[in-house]
Amino acid sequence: MPGGDGERYVLVGEWRGPTIAPVLKEFERFEHAKNRGKVEIDLSGITGVDTAGAWLIRRLMTAKGGQGGEPALVGGEGPIRELIDVLPEHTPAPPADGGNRGNLFERLFAPVGEVMVSLGGDFYAAMHILGSAVRGAQMKFGRGAGVSPASVVTHIDRMGVRAVPIIVLMSFLIGAIIAQQGAFQLRYFGAEIFVVDLVGILQLREIGVLLTAIMIAGRSGSAITAEIGSMKMREEIDALTVIGLNPVGVLIFPRLVALTVALPLLTILANFSALFGAAVVAFAYSGITFDTYLSRLHEAIDHTSVASGMIKAPFMALAIGIVAAVEGMKVGGSAESLGQHVTTSVVKSIFAVIFIDAMFALFYSAIDF
Repeated sequence: MPGGDGERYVLVGEWRGPTIAPVLKEFERFEHAKNRGKVEIDLSGITGVDTAGAWLIRRLMTAKGGQGGEPALVGGEGPIRELIDVLPEHTPAPPADGGNRGNLFERLFAPVGEVMVSLGGDFYAAMHILGSAVRGAQMKFGRGAGVSPASVVTHIDRMGVRAVPIIVLMSFLIGAIIAQQGAFQLRYFGAEIFVVDLVGILQLREIGVLLTAIMIAGRSGSAITAEIGSMKMREEIDALTVIGLNPVGVLIFPRLVALTVALPLLTILANFSALFGAAVVAFAYSGITFDTYLSRLHEAIDHTSVASGMIKAPFMALAIGIVAAVEGMKVGGSAESLGQHVTTSVVKSIFAVIFIDAMFALFYSAIDF
């Protein structure tokens, strides 16, 4: 309370976050009260304090000191005084909006330059991952080869076998939807039988491998980034390096092999499932029998239709695995960083898959394949 040439504030009770709300307005009034004399803050009656209460006391001391007063703490147990003492007197002010933003040229082209530098770094990291994976696979440690077949089989089971139900269901529905929409439009021209050509060519050349790769990018690519990222956070990758092992060869190469094996096999299942879904819809919606469907399918497609889709699968698998591994190795020490890189991994993997598909489409058109 004010008095004489100074002021004295007696604090009592629990000074914790849930209990200090009633005194906030009173504290604001005390902070703005002018005083240039000695200010005593008696902590003897405080039974408990946390960071919120300590910040409030520190704020009162700073305010009185800024007015020319001489704040001093009286009483209080050691831990209470220690908590208040470690808090800074002033918190740094946030930078003003529109600070050092540079001229118009910098604001326009600096983001472009940052993106290009980031892409260059990602490409370099991807080549490092690919080269180190191949080199690490050649290293021998213990009594066996550098890559354990059991590890590869385990990852094939996780990325391939366990993905079969969702891939089959998704492909069945996609094939059914393409057949229904195609038959609906071709009905106007009396050419519903050509829906078989539409589904066969589109599924085998493009949709089958593309959607399967996108599903694997979201399912397995994110899992790879999360696994490697969590190992990076727990310094397990550093531990592998310390004991003389190549982390890329030990951790990433088996996953790349598993993806390269699993994605083509899943693509085959996806194609069969989609064609079966289309056959069911063609029979139910357009009355095309299964014998007619198979006969027309044999006429519409050939080995190039099957090969053009299957050739893409290993390249897409490598792209998904490398992008996921690169993002996993970038993870910092926080859960927020892990979440950001998992999201980035999925987005970049899907972009890479679509880009590879577009490049193959241009290549096939150029060679008339």
